[in-house]
Amino acid sequence: MSSRFPHEPDVVVIGGGVVGGAIALGLARSGASVAILDEGDDAFRASRGNFALVWVQSKGFGMPEYAIWSRRSADDWNGLAGILKAESGIDVAHSQPGGFMLCLSDDELQTRVDGMRRLHNQETMTNFTYEVLDHAETKRRLPAIGKDVVGALYSPHDGHVNSLKLFRALREACVRRGVAYRPNSAVETIEPREGGFSIRGAWGEIRTGRVVLCAGLGNARLAPMVGLDAPVKPSKGQVIVTEKTEPFLHNPMVTVRQTDEGGVMIGDSQEDRGFDTIVRQPILSVMAERAVRMFPRLAGLNVVRTWSALRVMSPDGFPIYDQSLSHPGAFVVTCHSGVTLAANHVLTLAPAILAGTLPDAVASFSARRFHVPAHA
Repeated sequence: MSSRFPHEPDVVVIGGGVVGGAIALGLARSGASVAILDEGDDAFRASRGNFALVWVQSKGFGMPEYAIWSRRSADDWNGLAGILKAESGIDVAHSQPGGFMLCLSDDELQTRVDGMRRLHNQETMTNFTYEVLDHAETKRRLPAIGKDVVGALYSPHDGHVNSLKLFRALREACVRRGVAYRPNSAVETIEPREGGFSIRGAWGEIRTGRVVLCAGLGNARLAPMVGLDAPVKPSKGQVIVTEKTEPFLHNPMVTVRQTDEGGVMIGDSQEDRGFDTIVRQPILSVMAERAVRMFPRLAGLNVVRTWSALRVMSPDGFPIYDQSLSHPGAFVVTCHSGVTLAANHVLTLAPAILAGTLPDAVASFSARRFHVPAHA
C-alpha cells in the first residue's frame, strides 16, 4: 500500500549520511521544510566507516580551489561543533591541534616534501602553512614515535572528530529542527514535474519543489534522472581499531589517530575492488606493521575491530556540486571528504541551495569539468 507524506516539503534530501545530514541541517536552519529519504543501514554508507579527519594538508594538487574549500571548512569547524552541541546536545569531540604525516624512509619523506612543494607552488596556496620536521623535532613533538620515523610533515590546519558522534549529532539536530527522517526509503525514480519533482520508491511517493542528491555512490544512478551527472565510483578502505589505552596521541595523522574514547584507529588503505567490502588480512597486516613502526607501543594492544568501507570518488577525486540546467531545483552534492567539508555544507552550501544559486566558490566543482574537450 502506497504511503504519502502529510505535506510536500520545500526540499527532499536523498541520502541520510554525513553529507545528507549536513545539507538537511543547513536547509532547516535556513527556514526550509525538509525531508530526508534514507536507504537504510544496508547501504554502502561511508559515514560509518570513515577515518574522521578534518584534513587540509596535501589537498588540492591540480585544483587549488579544493584546498581553499577544505581550509574554509576546517576553519569553520569549531563553529559547527558549537552548533551541533547546542542543537543536538552531543559533543562531537572536535579538535584542531594540527596534523602530521609520518615518514618511514628518506625517500618517502622526500616524496612527501616534493608533493607539498608542487602543491604550494600553485597560485592562492601561499597561506597554507606547513613544516618539514626531522626525526629529532618529530620526536620532541610526538614522544611516542619509534626510531624508524625519519621525519614528518606538519600543518596546523588539520584536526579530527568522533565521526559516529557527528553522525548522531546531525541526525538529532535535524529531528529537533523538524526534518522528516524516513529510513528504509530507497529511491527508485525521480520524475521532474511542473513546479518540482515526484520521487517514488516501494515506500510510496513524495512531491517537492527541490531535490538534493546526497546518496553517495547511489548518485551515479539517480543524477541522470534529473539531468545531472555524478560519475562516482567506490574506493575501498580498511580500518583497524585497537582496545582503549591511555592518551598518547593528541594529533591526527592520515594513517593513525587516537580517538577521544582511547582506541587507536589505523587506516588509509585504498583499493579499486568495485563494491567488495570484505576485510582482507594482507592489507591489514601491512597497515599494522607500518603503524607499529611509527608507534612501537601499539604492538602491545589488542585489536578489537576491523572493517572496510567504500569512499565515494569522482574521476579526479574532487567534489561534485551542481544544479541541473534542464531541471532547475535539482542539485547533486557528492564528495569523499564529508567530515572535513561538513561545516561548508551546513553553513554555506545548504543556504545557497535554498536560495537557488550555488556560490562562486564551488564553480570549479561542476561535473561539466569532465566533459571539456581536450586540446592538443
